[in-house]
Amino acid sequence: MIHPNTELKFINDDVGYGVVATKLIPAGTITWVLDKLDREFSPSDFQSMDPLYQNILETYTYRNNKGNLVLCWDLGRFVNHSFNSNCLTTSYDFEIAIRDICPGEQLTDDYGYLNISEPFRGIDEGTKRKVVYPDDLTKYYKVWDKKIETVFNKIVLQEQPLKPLIEPKLWVKIQNIVDGKEPMDSILNNYFKQ
Repeated sequence: MIHPNTELKFINDDVGYGVVATKLIPAGTITWVLDKLDREFSPSDFQSMDPLYQNILETYTYRNNKGNLVLCWDLGRFVNHSFNSNCLTTSYDFEIAIRDICPGEQLTDDYGYLNISEPFRGIDEGTKRKVVYPDDLTKYYKVWDKKIETVFNKIVLQEQPLKPLIEPKLWVKIQNIVDGKEPMDSILNNYFKQ
């Protein structure tokens, strides 16, 4: 489930629609959580579908570390790619804002950690990276881990509208990480080798 202070908006002809903040979303805020309404499809489920459905899944899903395709039921499926994303996934089935996201600004992910099946050229944002590859997670996980670690302690400080979707056991783990009682798990745990 995507953060409630968001809306779907037409961005431009190049990217189409995107998810935009309607209020300030501070760094450390959980912006998306895998929930019970999201659907998971195995590779065999995908292969048995008509091409029409396969195309929808190829467009709107990400691949988890089991190789299954996950389809978000809400606006989460419209979050666009950016090489300078303002959200990052964690190894705990939720994403966080890695910097403040202002009203009117898009929430973005780096598709490099979504286990894409084919490389694609992103919009030129003036970054060194121009193409997203299926194995980007193995190349950039240390950079992404550092960005997550920088704001992870803010999770317990920010208002978290999506907290009810976090299992109590996981919330205890988050608090333990913040308190330095255990290490944060790497984003690399999300990798699926194709």
